[in-house]
Amino acid sequence: MYDVVIVGAGAAGLTAAIYAGRKKLKTLLVTGPNIGGETNTTNDIQNYPGYEGPGPVLMKKFYESAKKWGAELLEGRVLKVSKPKNFVLELDDGKKIDAKTVILCYGRERRKLNIPGEDKFFGRGLSTCTTCDAPLFPNKDTVVIGGGNSALEGALELARIAKKVYLVHRRDKFRGDEVSVEKARQEPKIELVLNHIPVEITGDKFVKTLIVEDVNTKKRKELLVQGVFSEIGWETHTDMVKGLVETNAVGEIIVDLLCKTKTSGLYACGDLTVVPHKQTVISAGMGAVACLEAYRYITGSATTGEYVK
Repeated sequence: MYDVVIVGAGAAGLTAAIYAGRKKLKTLLVTGPNIGGETNTTNDIQNYPGYEGPGPVLMKKFYESAKKWGAELLEGRVLKVSKPKNFVLELDDGKKIDAKTVILCYGRERRKLNIPGEDKFFGRGLSTCTTCDAPLFPNKDTVVIGGGNSALEGALELARIAKKVYLVHRRDKFRGDEVSVEKARQEPKIELVLNHIPVEITGDKFVKTLIVEDVNTKKRKELLVQGVFSEIGWETHTDMVKGLVETNAVGEIIVDLLCKTKTSGLYACGDLTVVPHKQTVISAGMGAVACLEAYRYITGSATTGEYVK
């Protein structure tokens, strides 16, 4: 029986493990092979207090601290979480793990473009986080792919930094808010490339070109850019905790200010929650909150107040 099982080992999960160790809780981290999560995809972090450098180096420091404080690590995938009395986690290899509390922080998956060059140039000019990486492209030619609020807001943010921003969307109308659409149309640095889809990213060591295709004529053209930002959305998978959590319209887990879900003893933090601004520092903070609340739950001193949507 573990005091706390943490599902996921990104910034949120590793921080939760550090806090759990310092509270002398018997702690297990269940994770896939990518220890460090989404932060590992960032080559140049400049907005984490006290640290500037590659994401994987920062996450290695998190992991070393988690080990120092006694967290056990188990590589595997959780198929189901249930709560007959305490929690039971069923893994893909048939193992079952008992826990008094569970902290979910396994992140989300980006929707892929599924075009040639996507994997090769990810982190080499291709990004899925304009907020994170826009500052790396001052006075550069860039392109944002997508038609929702994330794409529109990303293009507007880039326009304050980059030399030029192409905004590529497969339709002639955007899904985003009209206010953002109008701002994008009026921004002189943004060129709308509507009714086009991306078909290939090319370059050598870094991105040089995004090739797009007209959805009607099938004619292709090259956009000469140094940065490509894919803002076509994310997917959050919650089948493993079906019935134990509530989600919003896009599948993110609803939590309150203390990272509680609707099930007592079950917490969620980081990118898989409804909390906006998916950033390493925010995920780390949520991991600390979730673990401190788990400790209070275990010791019978839980913060007063019920879960509120």
